[in-house]
Amino acid sequence: MLSADQISWRSLHGMNSANQRRKWDRDDLPRGVEKVAAVREMFDAIAPRYNFVNRLMTFGLDRKWRKITVNSLRLPTGSRVLDLASGTGDLCIDLENNGYVPLSIDLSLGMLRADRSGAPRSQADIQRLPFPNASVDGIVCGFALRNLEDLRIFFAEIARVTRLKGRIALLDVSIPTNRFVRFGNSIYFGKVVPLIGGIFSDRAAYKYLPRSVAYLPKPILIVEMLEQSGFADVEHEQLSGGLTQLFSATRI
Repeated sequence: MLSADQISWRSLHGMNSANQRRKWDRDDLPRGVEKVAAVREMFDAIAPRYNFVNRLMTFGLDRKWRKITVNSLRLPTGSRVLDLASGTGDLCIDLENNGYVPLSIDLSLGMLRADRSGAPRSQADIQRLPFPNASVDGIVCGFALRNLEDLRIFFAEIARVTRLKGRIALLDVSIPTNRFVRFGNSIYFGKVVPLIGGIFSDRAAYKYLPRSVAYLPKPILIVEMLEQSGFADVEHEQLSGGLTQLFSATRI
C-alpha cells in the first residue's frame, strides 16, 4: 500500500508531460495497450482538479449516483470492499460512511496522490488485481468500465477476488433511451463539457471522456458477460433519466 508521502509527482512515468504529445489528444479512440497508456496518463494530468470539474459538470449529481451505488451492495457492516479505479477516493468515503472497510485501487499515481479518503491505497491494473481468490466481500467501480482494455478479463478478475455471496456495483455513463434527453445530453457532454474542462483542467481530456462511452457494449451484453463470469441476480438500472447506469450482482 502507498502513503501520500510515498507518491510523488516526479514518479509519474519519469517524463515531463509538457515535452510529449498527449496520447488522448486525438480524433480517434485508442485501443489495446495504447488505450491503457493513454487513460493512465490522462488521469494523471487531470487529477489535481478532477473533483471540482466533476461537481461542476454533473451539477452535483455524482454524489447521488455514488450513494445509490454503495447502497446497492447490501453487505454487512465491516465488509471489506475494493474501490476499483478509485480516482480521488469519493466512493471510499461513501463506503466508510456506510460502515464498510474500503481499499482504494487505481492505475493512476496522480489520482492516488489526490485521494483524500484516508483509505489504504495501492497502484494496480484493475484487470490484474494483487489479491488472493475470494479475499474481498464486495467491489465498486465508478466510471471506469469504458476505460478498460477488455471487459471480459475485468469481470473474470473481479469474480476471482470476490467471495461467494459477495456483491459488486459498477457505475458508468450511459446513453439515455429518451430521444429528447439523449439529444440534450449529446449537446451538453459533446460541446459544453469540453469547454468546462478546457477552462478549469484539460480540454482534450474532457473531449475524450464523453466520446469514450462508445467503448461500452449494450447493457444486455454487459449483463450476459457478468453472468458468464460467475455472477447472478445481475441488475441493470438507469439513473437520472439514463445519464448514468448501474450494474449490480451477486457472486455465485
